[in-house]
Amino acid sequence: MFKKIVAIEPVNLVPKAEEELRRYAGEVKFYEDIPGDDQEIIQRIGDADGVLVSYTSRISAHVIESCPSIRYIGMCCSLYSEESANVDIACARANGITVLGIRDYGDRGVVEYVVSELVRFLHGFDRPMFREMPIEITDLKVGIIGMGVSGGMIADAMKFMGADLSYYSRSRKMDREAQGMAYRPLKELLEYSEVVFTCLNKNAILLHEEEFGHLGTGKILFNTSIGPAFDIPALKAWLDQEGNYFVCDTEGALGDPSGELIKHPHVFCAHISAGRTRQAFDLLSAKVLDNIRTFLAE
Repeated sequence: MFKKIVAIEPVNLVPKAEEELRRYAGEVKFYEDIPGDDQEIIQRIGDADGVLVSYTSRISAHVIESCPSIRYIGMCCSLYSEESANVDIACARANGITVLGIRDYGDRGVVEYVVSELVRFLHGFDRPMFREMPIEITDLKVGIIGMGVSGGMIADAMKFMGADLSYYSRSRKMDREAQGMAYRPLKELLEYSEVVFTCLNKNAILLHEEEFGHLGTGKILFNTSIGPAFDIPALKAWLDQEGNYFVCDTEGALGDPSGELIKHPHVFCAHISAGRTRQAFDLLSAKVLDNIRTFLAE
């Protein structure tokens, strides 16, 4: 059992999960706003031995070393790799602190979002019509970059709708190829596809000026990654060409620190995370609690 658990920012646990959390600690404290800096995070943690964090704050080495009571950090957000995490996992490990994160809790909402947006373009429903007349997803040349869980789920949806599917990833997916999906090197996939989905881990930048040259014109680029999968100047130059469109759910997926590109007429952003659904919060809560039970059992 924990002496004290502190959620240093909103962590999106459902009320039932918040109540269950109190079974695992003598004291539980939830903060409903995002801390401004490391010092505020340190103050919020205090003498807590359990810490919960979402994706909007970073627990740095300085924070970890300033809070010697911590023995567990629960990431209430996606943990794809140590390098991309918003917790200094290496420092935590060196200080004997366990860090556990979650994955794959908001993917269904993302799939629904991209299908909805794509159909709006293909039929011209309050979007520029992609071709001269409405077309279906059937036989549409769709390329997917990154075949993790979300990329695979988008592939399943596109396959169900009859798309001509290609994929690129760090490793070949023979099960996918057995389903009729073609593996293509990145440049070939970009040239061949009419619509491209980037479904990559955070901080994985694959599209540069050369790649956008291979993508060419008359294309739609979706980014479902947490952050940008491209160089911002290269994306802007590509968007300035007629017939190219970029689609994302949040400003973070566009990743433009200047805030200017979001105003581009060829950028379509929903300004809200497509994965933030009731079902996603239920699943997030269950996985966060599972991690805590796993830690306590050890």
